[in-house]
Amino acid sequence: MFGFRPYNYDRFTKEMLLNDVAKAKFGAGPDPGDRAPNFTAGTLDDGEVELSDFRGKKNVLLVFGSATCPFTASSIEGLNELYDDYKDQDVAFFFVYVREAHPGDRLPSHEDIHDKMRAAEFFRDEEEVEMPILVDDLKGSIHRKYGSLPNPAFLVDKSGHIAFRCLWAQAGVLAEALAELLEVQERRDTGRAVVLGGEDLSVPMRRALLHTHRALQRGGRRAIRDFQREMGPAGRAAELGSRIVAPVALNPGRAALGALLAGGVLTGAIFAGRALRNKRLAKSLEPYRYAPRARKKENEGDYAVGI
Repeated sequence: MFGFRPYNYDRFTKEMLLNDVAKAKFGAGPDPGDRAPNFTAGTLDDGEVELSDFRGKKNVLLVFGSATCPFTASSIEGLNELYDDYKDQDVAFFFVYVREAHPGDRLPSHEDIHDKMRAAEFFRDEEEVEMPILVDDLKGSIHRKYGSLPNPAFLVDKSGHIAFRCLWAQAGVLAEALAELLEVQERRDTGRAVVLGGEDLSVPMRRALLHTHRALQRGGRRAIRDFQREMGPAGRAAELGSRIVAPVALNPGRAALGALLAGGVLTGAIFAGRALRNKRLAKSLEPYRYAPRARKKENEGDYAVGI
């Protein structure tokens, strides 16, 4: 996992991604059916929460993340909707704010608890998060107990055991797990259950890629440069692509007109340039036309986004 290195880090590195995430899966986090590690944490509104207080009373959904994590940025809208759907049922929701996945000059690594509180408040306001936010301590005491991954989710049943866990928090998957857990508890009159096979290991890569620039931008220019440097050409393509495509994909109504206009101008420029080029170079290039490029396979060129 993280060995003897400090919990917080100043800069993102590819080595960290490969060693601590790609190989870790759930790290040392609890398995489905295990007793959920207890903890006490402060909330943004100066409250305090102890997990064991919910035992025998309510199920608890714990989601971990930070403002600079692309996976967190991609999941939070759906999680907000999930909270609205289930907040009045037998489920308590908590977002646990952890270390910055991509610290930078704008949102750096947390030097004290006040820095971390301010980062959590920024995240809450930016994403309009309504569920309670718990702020982990600077050592990551809660985060470490649950495996230290950037954006996992754990569903704790009324008995205090892990009913389900997501490698990356995904609202759709968690909605299925919640629905099954509540149904099983009502049908069997029991607080303890493992649902949906206990875990989901899928990686919502496409949606995370859309949010790469948005999350990195929160960290600042240094976070963007670190990501581009460490992830190489694929990282640069991911960051640039999300910067261009995301506004249209995530806000289609508002961006449609601008996209159409920009697309029309771009298309016109391409055709005009091509016509002029052909006219000027027809004699010299016509005998040596290149064969059309082979079509790329659907999954060719996939790459991983940073944590």
